[in-house]
Formats: sequence, C-alpha cells, structure tokens
Amino acid sequence: MADTTDTDDQISEDDWAAAMQEQAVVDAQPAAPKAAFQDFAQSGEKATTMQDYDMILDIPVQITVELGRTKLTIRHLLQLAHGSVVELDALAGEPMDVLVNGTLIAQGEVVVVNDKFGIRLTDIITPSERVRKVRGL
Repeated sequence: MADTTDTDDQISEDDWAAAMQEQAVVDAQPAAPKAAFQDFAQSGEKATTMQDYDMILDIPVQITVELGRTKLTIRHLLQLAHGSVVELDALAGEPMDVLVNGTLIAQGEVVVVNDKFGIRLTDIITPSERVRKVRGL
C-alpha cells in the first residue's frame, strides 16, 4: 500500500510540474488584448460606411451657440430690469462658439434666414485640436 501512495504522489507531482511548464509557456507569449467594441475598420474590408453608424444616428445631442459670457454679482443681477444692457466678454464681429453637449466643436458667424437666427460655420475644431485644448498644450 505504501507503494501505491508513493506512486500517487509521484503522479501528482509530475502533473503539477507539467502544468507549471505549460503555464510558463503561456505566460511567455504576449496576450492579445480583447476588443471591447466591434472593429469597424478591419483590414481587407472597405472603409466604414453609413450603415455602420445607423445605430447612433437617432441619439439626440444638445447644440449651443454661445454669444459670450460675463460674471455678475448678485446685487447687479437683482438690479437688472427691462432694457438693461449686460456687457459680454466677446467682441462684436468675433466668431461664436458652437458646442455639442458642452464640448466646443466649431466656430461660426451669426446669420439671419427667414427672420430666424442661424450660424454659418467658419471653423471646425478637429479631434486632435480638442485634445490639445483639454491638455492645455
């Protein structure tokens, strides 16, 4: 019986050594990162089409055109009345900022079309420019 126990111990030690060797081989190979999202631009396929974006086209976004800003004390704010003028930090003729969900994406100039205000885009902010502004570069 003692021989059987020694044989069982020997087998389990051999199995353990084989498993450790297998794990060392696996650990030595760089693991490929798993993609969290579908890769739309896989090699050998045509460029991304509008069909790839269909799932996001109906998501609403908030677009804001900012004329300018200012800071007021509560005392001055309470003194405002009909006809009061509030001075803004933007100069006349300066481009207006166009924000989407609070992020600057473009600048433009005010236009009037059929008695409604609009904005003609004069400069589109590229994603790399947005990153530079965030980082303060």
